[in-house]
Amino acid sequence: MMPPLMEGFKPFGIARRELEWVTLFFEEFEAIRLVDYEKLHQEEAAGIMNISRPTFTRLLDKAHRKIARAFVEGKGILIKGGTYVTENFWYKCHNCNETMITMKPASQCRGCESDDIIQLSGDSK
Repeated sequence: MMPPLMEGFKPFGIARRELEWVTLFFEEFEAIRLVDYEKLHQEEAAGIMNISRPTFTRLLDKAHRKIARAFVEGKGILIKGGTYVTENFWYKCHNCNETMITMKPASQCRGCESDDIIQLSGDSK
């Protein structure tokens, strides 16, 4: 699993300060990516994510409903958090907007050397 390139989406025509948000968890984003973008069958995607096919189906359905709710109700979508395991550390630089994946903890951006980075991944194993 890889972190998404962006932190979320905002609908046009609604000021950010007026927006309500829907949170799409990293594992929901990954389910969407595998089935809707990579065009994998649910069985194969479930294997990649190391979960059962019924669990994957529920996860994908939940992700689709969240995205539909955001589209229909004009809500923003934040992509963050959830329950997942990664062997790497994920970071996002607030200075140059780079997403970094490292094998060990980082304290600064490898692109611009800024220390204004946030860790996206939870406890890595």
